[in-house]
Amino acid sequence: MTTPTAPAPVVPFDPGGAADLAAARMQMALSLGWHIVLACLGVGMPALLLYTRWRAIRTGDPDHLRLAHQWARAVGVLFAVGAVSGTILSFEMGLLWPGLMGVYGEVFGFPFMLEGFAFFLEAIFIGIYLYAWNLLPPRVHLLSGVPVLIAGVASAFFVVSANAWMNQPRGFVLENGRVTRPSPWEAMFNPATPPQTIHMILAAFMVSGFLTASVYAVGLLRGRRDRYHRLGFSVPFTLAAVVTPFQILAGDYAARFLAEYQPTKLAAMEGLHRTGSHAPLTVGGVYVDDRLRYGLEIPNGLSLLVGYSPDAVVQGLDRTPPADRPPVTPVHLCFDLMVGIGFLLLFLGLWLAVNWWLRREIPRSRLFLWLAAAAGALSAIAVEAGWVVTEVGRQPWTVYGKLRTSEAVNPAPGLWLGFVFLTVIYVILTVSTVYVLRYLVRRERGAPQERVAA
Repeated sequence: MTTPTAPAPVVPFDPGGAADLAAARMQMALSLGWHIVLACLGVGMPALLLYTRWRAIRTGDPDHLRLAHQWARAVGVLFAVGAVSGTILSFEMGLLWPGLMGVYGEVFGFPFMLEGFAFFLEAIFIGIYLYAWNLLPPRVHLLSGVPVLIAGVASAFFVVSANAWMNQPRGFVLENGRVTRPSPWEAMFNPATPPQTIHMILAAFMVSGFLTASVYAVGLLRGRRDRYHRLGFSVPFTLAAVVTPFQILAGDYAARFLAEYQPTKLAAMEGLHRTGSHAPLTVGGVYVDDRLRYGLEIPNGLSLLVGYSPDAVVQGLDRTPPADRPPVTPVHLCFDLMVGIGFLLLFLGLWLAVNWWLRREIPRSRLFLWLAAAAGALSAIAVEAGWVVTEVGRQPWTVYGKLRTSEAVNPAPGLWLGFVFLTVIYVILTVSTVYVLRYLVRRERGAPQERVAA
């Protein structure tokens, strides 16, 4: 008679365990952070391209034509690389977050479908624009680039509206954990859609303008003061400078929206613990033991910004259970970084405007050019910081108030392997993209001017 063996101990399976959750979040952050810069260029650069092409047709100016031709090549390269990173993101949504897509995909998946149509429209007309330059009449060729601009803006709107739904979920009824009566249109046009889409689309034009201008600012610093470089700097920098004050107003609109619809996120952005009137505005600082320390405090500042009165009551983190609060310090510091960069870029735009009004020329100050050269990277950093505020500020929720991030993540083990593999892929993409763009710049600078139709 055999002695029965004791059953093997049951090892509990930990869905959404800490290690896998961290790996999934890092992978998603890497993909979004990398793709968002290319997405911004895909929205804003077609506007620069169409403007210089139009000027070349209208005036016959060879420098505008040369810029239009050079920027068309850059748009083609960036679109191809952005298509790769965008495809990676589309797979990650299902692979990393099945708890989100499996339950709520039918509700907020509609804008992703529309973005797919916009992407294909953009791809078709980029192909026509690039390869039919000398085959179409100039004005017809110019018109073939208009859908590229429209599709780029539409793509940004559709994707950001899906993210806005995650902040303000609408368009469904949840019964026993199952979604019923889905309304994709109501989901897409949720309350967060206007402030988020306006803020993001304006940011895209800023990043495109400042990044493009920064390349020519470096050339001006190196003594290349010919008209081609001056135009290459002034056209995109002017676009970005004009957009900047509207972006600051859009940011103020978004912050007031949060005060009503996501007060916990606003409290984290400002490091505010105690609910009440006369709420201070604090720049910098670290949140420790329910208090923001080492920051520069402006008395009544937050109440004045939110309610135009020092008596305006602002909700603090004390109204939110500790388990439902986002990590305050990174959200607060990223918000301050975004705002600080925004006002620095506003100052640079005013500097250019005043100098142009007085002297009809770009400022010759090397300090201005150094700051303008840095403005491209700074604008991209501001966008990244803004997305940290948006995404980390929503934690611990993937769908605000409905689905926690730990419940949405793929429970399969080994997600860190995907993060390592993707990091290698993005390093290769970054090096390759920079190499090709630098090659285009060197080729344009060193080769004889190509004959292209005006």
